[in-house]
Amino acid sequence: MPFIDLQRKLGIDVDRWMLLQSSEQPFRHSGRCHSFEKDWVECAHGIGTIRAQKECKLEYEDFLECMHRSKLMQRLSIIRAQKEKLEKEGKYKAPDFSKDENTP
Repeated sequence: MPFIDLQRKLGIDVDRWMLLQSSEQPFRHSGRCHSFEKDWVECAHGIGTIRAQKECKLEYEDFLECMHRSKLMQRLSIIRAQKEKLEKEGKYKAPDFSKDENTP
């Protein structure tokens, strides 16, 4: 244990740069991806980097997907392209939400 806590004096926390969800959250609510990060850390804890890369690949991919949502954005862009294609062909017309008949 260091005698001088340099990280706290400088206001940085090098240990939590990768694990953002572990840090203290506003109003004491857990982070959005905290459970995925916890699964990944529990899987990788104590087995070493090389084994963790192989054995905990699914947990790590779930954690990254939760953080970056790249698969979700890819899916949404495919759906948007299909919608635009159907609108150009005249097979689909988006509802006009400015009229009263389309309000819930």
